[in-house]
Amino acid sequence: MPIIDMARAELERYRPSPSAEPDLASFWERTLAEAARQPLDVQVESVEFPVDNLSVYRLSYGGWQGTRVVGWFLSRADGSRQPGLVFYHGYSGHKGWPFDYLGWALQGYAVLAVDVRGQAGDTADAASYPGGHAVGCMTMGIESPEAYYYRGVYVDSVRALDALASRPEADPDRLGVLGVSQGGGLALAVAALDARPKVAMPEVPFLCHFPRAVEVSDKLPYQEIATFLHRRPEYTERAFRTLSYFDNLNLADRIRCPVLMTVGLQDLICPPSTVYGVYHRIDAPKELRVYPYGAHEAFPTHAEHKLRWARRYLMQADWKTGPTDDSRPIQSSTPARSTTPT
Repeated sequence: MPIIDMARAELERYRPSPSAEPDLASFWERTLAEAARQPLDVQVESVEFPVDNLSVYRLSYGGWQGTRVVGWFLSRADGSRQPGLVFYHGYSGHKGWPFDYLGWALQGYAVLAVDVRGQAGDTADAASYPGGHAVGCMTMGIESPEAYYYRGVYVDSVRALDALASRPEADPDRLGVLGVSQGGGLALAVAALDARPKVAMPEVPFLCHFPRAVEVSDKLPYQEIATFLHRRPEYTERAFRTLSYFDNLNLADRIRCPVLMTVGLQDLICPPSTVYGVYHRIDAPKELRVYPYGAHEAFPTHAEHKLRWARRYLMQADWKTGPTDDSRPIQSSTPARSTTPT
């Protein structure tokens, strides 16, 4: 196996120091308090879909500072209160199609899949950003955390929990968050910024350990930051200060729900060290599934593990106290668990 980043033994020991500013907590308290004063205004439109016993809606809600966030909402049409899952998508992508979530919805989960503002889906971006930026979203408003693009994205992602919990089909006490790449990074950030998720399942997460990622990866999207700073080196200190407020390395120790993560040791886009660094700072029940020959992808063999974790923490009768089957939760008092799929 080629070594892309660090040898696995080094990764297991890698615990980088956080770069959080002293006002990180107050910044997010202020941001979320401001967001809470903005109307949520959830609207749904029924969508005809050729599957029995399934309700499908186009759902929208008020996001950060005037942006209207669009998503798909699916649930079983049996009148039951169902645990809820919020899906976030990868960078420059979109929410996909109702078919993508059938497996989850027909199992009995109320599903909300949302578009990220200004990317390839139906959610526009009502914000304006001072100054110039590299092509893409990563450096829009990077001059300050108040103006940065991902401030709105993180708020929109948290408010997806509000939108899902507002639906009578969804049980607000049993919510989970998940996604791949950018979606994985957003799942981590939401779990850090909001206490409601009972499980987070990020895969090959983006938005992790920015200084290391920009140093190691020569691939997009992190390369957007490197390109911008190469052209505007005078912004370097200011840019990394801004990024520190959105870096999951600095937010990870706020997470209290169980976390199931993946990493590909041949991932050139989200280098393994960035994932390990964040994982090691999570002080909650957790598991990192390591794919030695995996790159930046959703690993097909990982799907079953997500199903088991969702069932364990959201679906079982005694989900508040632990699993009822033979699988045991990983206790946060034990060393970080890292497993290699067989």
